[in-house]
Amino acid sequence: MEPSPIIVTAKMGKAEQAWANKLRAAHFPAERNLLDAHITLFYHLPPSMLPEIRARIAAICAENPPPAAHVTDIINLGRGTAFRIDSPALMAMRDAMAQQFTGMLTPQDQARPRLHITVQNKVDPAAGRALQRQLSATFEPRAFAVTGLSAYYYRGGPWEAIQSWSFRR
Repeated sequence: MEPSPIIVTAKMGKAEQAWANKLRAAHFPAERNLLDAHITLFYHLPPSMLPEIRARIAAICAENPPPAAHVTDIINLGRGTAFRIDSPALMAMRDAMAQQFTGMLTPQDQARPRLHITVQNKVDPAAGRALQRQLSATFEPRAFAVTGLSAYYYRGGPWEAIQSWSFRR
């Protein structure tokens, strides 16, 4: 099998994962909903970097407690809906990895991401706006547990898990 790009995500706490997956199952087009809800830190790292990626993520997780994070608002994706995640500590970890991987990043991964959880995508813009209005009626910003980091191979459909690491306690 040909090597596939590597995706790095932040792991959510169990309750947060269940909440996000439930919303995703309810609102993401079923034929396109091939993944659990996720917070992407890197979209396309070269597979040749796997040993370095593993070593860097393991070190970051061993050195850091779970970062403070909050779900702060609802984002209009144009053709979908997401929840914004605010976590300066998680972004600092991501920035440190990006600096170490300089020269190996795609243009998308060179830019700082807008951390979010997509619960709806590839829908008519009016459907996206309708869901945003619906969710806004009961939405309240709150703390959000981020428990570790994970790496996956992107294989076009469902991702193939490589490994997950937990932050130190």
